[in-house]
Amino acid sequence: MAGGVSVSGPAVGARPRGRAAIARLADPLRDRVAVAAVGLFTHGDYPLARTLDYPGDPGLFGPGSMTWPVVADTAVFVGGIRALLVQAAHPEVAAGVAEHSHYRQDPLGRLTRTAAYVTATSFGAMPEVEHAVAAVRRRHRPVTGRSGRGAPYDAADPALAAWVHNSLTDSFLAAYRAYGSRPCPAADADRYVAEQRRAGALLGADPLPQTAGELAAWIVGAPDLAPSAAGREAVAFLRDPPLPAAIRLAYRALFRAAAATLPDRIRAITGVATRPGDLQLGLATIGALRWCLGSSPDWQVALARTGAQAPPEARFRSAAPAVRGVPGVSG
Repeated sequence: MAGGVSVSGPAVGARPRGRAAIARLADPLRDRVAVAAVGLFTHGDYPLARTLDYPGDPGLFGPGSMTWPVVADTAVFVGGIRALLVQAAHPEVAAGVAEHSHYRQDPLGRLTRTAAYVTATSFGAMPEVEHAVAAVRRRHRPVTGRSGRGAPYDAADPALAAWVHNSLTDSFLAAYRAYGSRPCPAADADRYVAEQRRAGALLGADPLPQTAGELAAWIVGAPDLAPSAAGREAVAFLRDPPLPAAIRLAYRALFRAAAATLPDRIRAITGVATRPGDLQLGLATIGALRWCLGSSPDWQVALARTGAQAPPEARFRSAAPAVRGVPGVSG
């Protein structure tokens, strides 16, 4: 997830003459798209602004993890929407969001806070991870009440924390496997889920499935899922949020791409329908965004902190200006 970034111009270096000419024409368009997309996540402080104060700290996952390439890929945009749709299938989770958040009045603020948590826990040094987890625990402390069906909820309940955490893990993975920059075989998927158990444990979530297959089965088989008024309201908001006109069309494609990856049971509970071609639309949209944005600059910042080399699939087009000492970027 990106936050507080600036977009670089065309890279300086040897290029074939034809490619250089195309780049001169294309780069302004790519930059405009990048600025519009990144602007959604810049309504707060950049969570890695001081990350280079912790040189060598691998954080919760580190350079050799699956978490870094999964969360750094543009498919994460689809994963984020999907996670919110899955969460809306749980009446108590949906009620907690409806009654204790201001997502209708301040959707970009809530989006930034969620993105900051994912950024800090995925790419931050351990002090930044611990700070992000503590902030979430503080925000969750007063989130208690009863859902529309009369069941009590408490955001600190390990089972509800597990639904939120596991739906995010499952959704990021499902989006990456459907739309990511490279194939994600079963062993890599299992490794990602095993890594995410560390983050879930810090939040007190329980249970935390151990493999991708176990996680997907746990999501589909959860006994407490049901339609609810709060869930329907959340889905209606996600279907048509108050976004700037310049990015509304792209968002609708991302929503359809997210819907295409939902399990049938979740789709039935939330009332989210799909259309033929949604997967292909998702592939085209994510491919275009990847061309414009490249890999998340948060990954680049984490690599700089740990002194690790960028892997071949990393393609950085933007940098985090609030973080001094990060190497330059290329187109």
